[in-house]
Amino acid sequence: MGEAMARSWRRRTAAQSGAALDRYAYAFLAGGRQRVVESAVVALTEQGVLILRATRLRATGEVRSGHAVEEAVMAACPRSRRVQEVIDGVVCSPSVDDIARRPVRLGLLSRRRQRVTRRGRRLLVAAVAEGGLPAYVRQGPATLPIRPGPARSAHRSSDARRRGPRSPVHGTGPRRPPWRT
Repeated sequence: MGEAMARSWRRRTAAQSGAALDRYAYAFLAGGRQRVVESAVVALTEQGVLILRATRLRATGEVRSGHAVEEAVMAACPRSRRVQEVIDGVVCSPSVDDIARRPVRLGLLSRRRQRVTRRGRRLLVAAVAEGGLPAYVRQGPATLPIRPGPARSAHRSSDARRRGPRSPVHGTGPRRPPWRT
C-alpha cells in the first residue's frame, strides 16, 4: 500500500513539474546543452535582437526577456562572430548549468550524465502533444526558414569544369542548421 502511494505521488510531481519548466528546460530535455543554446540563438533571431547571416551572428539590440541564457548568448557576440564559436562558448556557461539543475532535481534528467530519464521523455512528449513549445525547441535550428543565397550564374567557369562534377543536390537527407556548412 505504501509503495503504491509513493508511486502515485511521484507521478503527480512529474506532471506538476511540467508547468514549472520553461522552454529552455524543455530544450535541454529535447537535445541537451547544445539545443538550449541553439534555441536561445533562434529565439533572439526571431525577436530581431540578433541577425544571422550565413555562419555569423551580429547583435542589433538588447535582450527583452532577460533570460540568463539569452544574456549569455548576447554577451558572447558583442560584434559579428561565428555561430559555432558562440554556441561553444555558451554551452558550458553557468547559465546552462542552472537550467539543468531543476530537471535533475525533478528526476527528469539523470544526475551524473544528465541524460533524459523515462519520466523526462514522457513529460516532453506530453508538452509536444499540447503544442505549447516552439518548433525550434523540439527540432533545433533546422526549423529556421532557408533564405535564398546570392544568385549564381548557370555558366560554370573553366576552373569548375576542371574540378569535375558538382556535389549532389542539396536537400537530400536531414536539414542542417544554416551555420553548419
